[in-house]
Amino acid sequence: MKTQQTDINMKLTEHFTLREMVASGTAVRLEIKNVPSAAAVECLRALCEQVLEPMRRRFGVIRVTSGYRCRALNTAVGGVKNSQHMLGEAADIHVSSLEQAQVMMAYVERNLDFDQLLLEKVMATGCCWLHISYVAQPGRRPNRRMVKEVRMRS
Repeated sequence: MKTQQTDINMKLTEHFTLREMVASGTAVRLEIKNVPSAAAVECLRALCEQVLEPMRRRFGVIRVTSGYRCRALNTAVGGVKNSQHMLGEAADIHVSSLEQAQVMMAYVERNLDFDQLLLEKVMATGCCWLHISYVAQPGRRPNRRMVKEVRMRS
């Protein structure tokens, strides 16, 4: 039986590689193989093309802190059991401040197609990031354009 090898250095778009979309310190620490299926890679490509690249053109470097997650990794990081990260449809990106997050959210909401746009904040530390998802799979539901602010304890 022949297994398909995934080229981790594959460029998904001009500025995003598969490597950065699967990178995870938790996966390394727990020795979890975070390898996406071919379908998940295509979803990651669509997310990068339709959302992350336009954001990069507008705001400069976009730092992805969590992209694709296999089921084991999603469980390890406490992700919801139906997380779009497991399909390659979502990315969390670092933002330098709440104000920058709000500017980025307004841009995405006005200019791009997306499924979810969540500003996630940890109340204790003030740390925040944007969770952005995009549905591209044929036959799946259309993008919902859901915008929400989520506050977490911890």
